[in-house]
Amino acid sequence: QLQASGGGLVQAGGSLRLSCAASGRPFSSYARGWFRRAPGNEREFVAAIGWSGRNTYYADSVKGRFTISGDNAKNTLYLQMNSLKPEDTAVYYCGAGVGVRYSDADSYAYWGQGTQVTVSS
Repeated sequence: QLQASGGGLVQAGGSLRLSCAASGRPFSSYARGWFRRAPGNEREFVAAIGWSGRNTYYADSVKGRFTISGDNAKNTLYLQMNSLKPEDTAVYYCGAGVGVRYSDADSYAYWGQGTQVTVSS
């Protein structure tokens, strides 16, 4: 029900925009977030947006570089990633849920399949 896309290979300092398209149900009333997992690492929180779209939350490592947003009309979540660094290399996952703890992946009920982001130095 969640389809992530937009990943790819980019040089350090470049930008990518990830999309997460939802189907089957409107996710406008759900909190949504992005997480990532680098090889050998645990899944980590990247960014989240509340169901109203008014509140956003970011990991310290991406604050000021990444922007999360949602388009309820398209039932799509976005992650604009600027000033990318090699340490941003990971598989990025989108999630959605109700009553989530924004940085706690276990509290999200729905997940996309992930999209690979690779940043070369």
